[in-house]
Amino acid sequence: MESTLHELFDMVLRWVHLIAGIMWVGNSMLFNWLDRNLIKPPTGGSPSAPAPGEHGVAKKEGLIGTIWMVHSGGFYEVEKKFLAPSQMPKILHWFKWQSYTTWVTGALLLALVYYSGGGVLMVDPNVAPLEAPIAMAIGAGAIVGSFILYDLLWRSPLAKYESVTAGLSLASLCGVVWVLTHQLSGRAAFIHVGAILGTIMAGNVFFHIIPSQRELVAATNAGRPQDPAIGNHAKQRSIHNNYLTFPLLFTMLSNHFGSVYGHKYNWLLLGVIFVGGALVRHFMNIRFTFERWLPALGATVAVALGAVGVIVVWQQPAPASNAPANVGDKVSFTSVRLVLQERCVPCHSANPTDKSLPAPPPGIRFDTPEEIKTFASRIKARAITQRTMPLNNKTGMTDEERDMLARWFMQGARID
Repeated sequence: MESTLHELFDMVLRWVHLIAGIMWVGNSMLFNWLDRNLIKPPTGGSPSAPAPGEHGVAKKEGLIGTIWMVHSGGFYEVEKKFLAPSQMPKILHWFKWQSYTTWVTGALLLALVYYSGGGVLMVDPNVAPLEAPIAMAIGAGAIVGSFILYDLLWRSPLAKYESVTAGLSLASLCGVVWVLTHQLSGRAAFIHVGAILGTIMAGNVFFHIIPSQRELVAATNAGRPQDPAIGNHAKQRSIHNNYLTFPLLFTMLSNHFGSVYGHKYNWLLLGVIFVGGALVRHFMNIRFTFERWLPALGATVAVALGAVGVIVVWQQPAPASNAPANVGDKVSFTSVRLVLQERCVPCHSANPTDKSLPAPPPGIRFDTPEEIKTFASRIKARAITQRTMPLNNKTGMTDEERDMLARWFMQGARID
């Protein structure tokens, strides 16, 4: 019953987290797109009132820009402007609960999946010989410490030099990635890097963007002119969030790809993917002002994917032991089944004995010879090539057992 409730809570949290995340990211991308495509009003001359189909924009007091769009069977005219003192509209829509909901559900998921049950998913003895409480402290400390460091850096006088501050921020992130991937299990390290990015993004909304908007509203209600610097500050943090979006989304998916998070150079792979994702976002942002954005985007994708492929193929995990796998030494299926029964079936069974799992993940079972034969290639990929299963090797599969499974597979994965 406890494990079933655990899974149901996990399912609901993931669902809400995904819905809120889609809404947050969608809003962020739409408003950043609007800012980059607004048609600015004329700087001089007499006011004009162009028709909707024209490219000109009427000269209005406080107007920053306007844009026409068509969607869902109708036309939309959007204006961005500074309001005159005391000009506050009766209804004003805010966009904040999506980011808060995304962060809260993400934090609950992190606690549920990685910190509950003693934190066994946090530790991989092949990475670092840590006790689970120490690993959890490292992970949580990295999240809190990274946001504090980022926020202080961009509040400091250095923030006037954006390229310098951005470089320091990127270097700090690289350092955190290096530490986490050399202390925590690969899966835990990747998801904690994602939690760091998500916390920075939600923190930008909570501590900077929303307070800036409140100040603009308060100034208008009080009959004071709006300070453009406040809006510029909020927009700077919003742009940071925009560039972090694609890397963050990868970390949310990364736990499905053992060839990346379980790789010897997982920190380098994550770095390549992060830089590639941010550059893709950049070229998408400037596509209306940079004529050759599409070739640049295509080259970025090709180079990033090529680099990932080269690293993965170039540094495959070493063989399970120094002894060569002699294909001629016949491996009996009985021996293979005994290994799987002891090392894999606690999770991958119709009735898992691992109390944290009400069902086999992800529906893979090794209860019968036919099931073992069906998933033989999966066994090879995860237990032999990537060596990411058993998860964090919590059942203690030995190098000799991996060698035996490798020989069995090379001999045809026979079950007779």
